[in-house]
Amino acid sequence: MTIKIKWFFFSLLISTFIRAQTPNDIRPENKVITTGAERTDQYFPLLKGEKIAVVANHTSLIGKVHLVDSLIHAGVQVVKIFSPEHGLRGTEDAGTGVLNSVDAGTGLPVISLYGKNEKINPRELKNIDLVLFDLQDVGVRFFTYISTLHYVMEACAENRKPLIVLDRPNPNGFYVDGPVLEDKFRSFVGLHPVPIVYGMTIGEYAGMINAEQWLKNKVKCDLRVVTLVNYNHNDRYVLPVKPSPNLPDMSAVYLYPSLCLFEGTAISVGRGTSKPFQLFGHPDLPETGFSFTPASIIGACLNPPFKGVLCKGYDVSDFGLNVISCSDRLYLFWLTGTYRLFRAKEKFFNDYFDKLAGTSSLREQIVKGVSEDDIHKSWEEGVKKFKIIRKKYLLYPDFE
Repeated sequence: MTIKIKWFFFSLLISTFIRAQTPNDIRPENKVITTGAERTDQYFPLLKGEKIAVVANHTSLIGKVHLVDSLIHAGVQVVKIFSPEHGLRGTEDAGTGVLNSVDAGTGLPVISLYGKNEKINPRELKNIDLVLFDLQDVGVRFFTYISTLHYVMEACAENRKPLIVLDRPNPNGFYVDGPVLEDKFRSFVGLHPVPIVYGMTIGEYAGMINAEQWLKNKVKCDLRVVTLVNYNHNDRYVLPVKPSPNLPDMSAVYLYPSLCLFEGTAISVGRGTSKPFQLFGHPDLPETGFSFTPASIIGACLNPPFKGVLCKGYDVSDFGLNVISCSDRLYLFWLTGTYRLFRAKEKFFNDYFDKLAGTSSLREQIVKGVSEDDIHKSWEEGVKKFKIIRKKYLLYPDFE
């Protein structure tokens, strides 16, 4: 039986089982979740008469109106905007430095917090009374918005500026899984000792950063979180706006924790196609019956791996929606299976893999042929310890 057929039947079996086991309370519901940004009565009064800096991007919306526009319309004195990876409008390539600019709509200066300037400079806060933070996270350690949060909190603490975080639901907030980051692998794609999927909103995560004293010199931020209404960690929250250029839909969001590990390998994850983080492949893989050719896409990926080269591989977009969205663990079969298929095994991993994994042990386990179940078991103790920490900072009913 070919790998392709094996994967098809395995996916079908798992999908059927999970659908049968899925309780009604975690299926999509006809309830309205109110984001922190929408609860203007909770924070607009705190902004009156203050000079405000906003950490925002294209996801920072109140309904369909950008947060900054809403603030200005309400008479709030917004002085400047700080933007994360992908820029204010969410159109910058992943991993590329974002330059400072001026927002065409408001004329406000936009200061990049990605690239050379990951942390707010003290002089950039000199004429600021309060910082407002509103970014849509996806609940995955290597998605860099939580690293931006860390450095914003640190700058605010060091410069004695209060910070208000407008909370948003976590679309992957219904489980916790993956190896806990080891300190020697700290980087902008992983700053904290948490699993790959940590099951917390960005507001809950901010509270954890503060109380666990993870900021430099154990400084503490003057933090306030504007909480969500009608949210719990069993919810499968559908994002109204794509959080970054290469997470265009919910299938990609659900698959991202598992497939992003391919970014530390020779394998393409579909950047430069209409389905990034829903495809994976390589020119040298065996024939699978499916192929894709990455191309330059303005506003998403200008120079994808294997640009213009046919990649043989797999489309797992349906699996993301039908299986991962109902699961409670990372899916490693594609990673381990592709390594087994890859002929030039010494070229499979690159130096980025251990940073994404947060450990060297996952790479070593894959090379040794350790089973997916045994790999999961190897990080269970770390996940268990993290869940004890996590529970102290939850603001909403949990999935357990």
